[in-house]
Amino acid sequence: MFNSIFPKIHKEGYKFLAISIITTFVVLLFSKLLGLIFILLTIWIYYFFRDPERFSINDDDFLVSPADGLVISISEQTGPLELQLENTTYTKMSIFMNVFNCHVNRTPVSGKVEEINYKAGKFFNASLDKASEENERNYYKIKCEKTGEEIIVVQIAGLIARRIVCEVEQSQNLKQGERIGMIRFGSRVDIYYKNKKTLAKIGQNLVAGESIIASK
Repeated sequence: MFNSIFPKIHKEGYKFLAISIITTFVVLLFSKLLGLIFILLTIWIYYFFRDPERFSINDDDFLVSPADGLVISISEQTGPLELQLENTTYTKMSIFMNVFNCHVNRTPVSGKVEEINYKAGKFFNASLDKASEENERNYYKIKCEKTGEEIIVVQIAGLIARRIVCEVEQSQNLKQGERIGMIRFGSRVDIYYKNKKTLAKIGQNLVAGESIIASK
């Protein structure tokens, strides 16, 4: 119960939380009303950077969601140009994370990180289709340990987000649901996969590392 109400936070959040707490104390010396607003802001910052434990199915016949958030699109697309996969067709699912979602991202399958490719870019609203091609983004190509298939996860910065955090390295082996990074303050994650039956629906809210989005 305690961990549900007061979850641990991601290391990226400590600086922001400390700044907010100090600012709140200073503001309270001059205005209780403004101080109350800063208290609410501090609470929001704490929960934005929350990093709860998640429990995956641990079965690579299934894909689990790489992000908390809302499924905003599912379509057949060619793979990312940045990974030289433009001649391969995938199912692409886009998950939008608003500023109230947990922003820690996780791997959909167990496997090896074959490639990480960061691209600088713009900061359009992450819910727009052009965000996938024009916004700041980070690509992960993960080779499934069980099937050998390649799964692509793309972290995409949004209108407010200004930093994508990568926590894994190329050639690193991951377990399904393991953390791969986070995006600060509102963003989106795309996932590309093949040879799977899509189970998630547009409009569905997902939980990273736990919600099953596709099956064998």
